[in-house]
Order: sequence, then structure tokens, then C-alpha cells
Amino acid sequence: MGGLSPMHWMIVAIAAVLLFGAKKLPDTARSVGKSLRIFKAEVTRSDQEEPQAPPALPSVEEQARQLEQQAAALRAQAAADAKDKPVDAKDKPAAS
Repeated sequence: MGGLSPMHWMIVAIAAVLLFGAKKLPDTARSVGKSLRIFKAEVTRSDQEEPQAPPALPSVEEQARQLEQQAAALRAQAAADAKDKPVDAKDKPAAS
């Protein structure tokens, strides 16, 4: 119930030679080693990167000030639109 004994490793090695052939085994081992090095480098790089803090949200007072500025701009725009709008005869109040 422990790890693999030397006999088990020998069986695995023989099975690998039979499956891949003696000529392709070094290339396969090289490819696996290269892949592991790349993986290790990426994991190390991601561990070293500091997580970025989300941008700070404006305070409630700042949000209220911005909303007041937007409302003032909309009121000014509505007033300017009302001045430029031609007055129709039906919009005038009836004279008594």
C-alpha cells in the first residue's frame, strides 16, 4: 500500500519502451521536461504578480455632487430648449 517498488518502475519503463519505441522516448522525455519548465515558470510568474486593487469608488458626497452638477446641466439645457422653441397660437393662454 505504499509507493511504487523498483519492480513496478521497471514494468512501467518496459511498457513505455514498447509503446513509444526506444528512438522516440528521449524526444518524449525532452518534450515533457520542457512543458514542465514552462508550466513552472508561469506558475511562479503568476505568484509574483501582485493582485490589482479595484479602482476606488467615489464617496457618497462626491456622487451627490456629481449628480447635482448633471441635474443643473440638464435644467440649463431644458431652459435653453424652451427659449428656442417657437410659441404656437394654441400654446398661448386665452385672453379674457
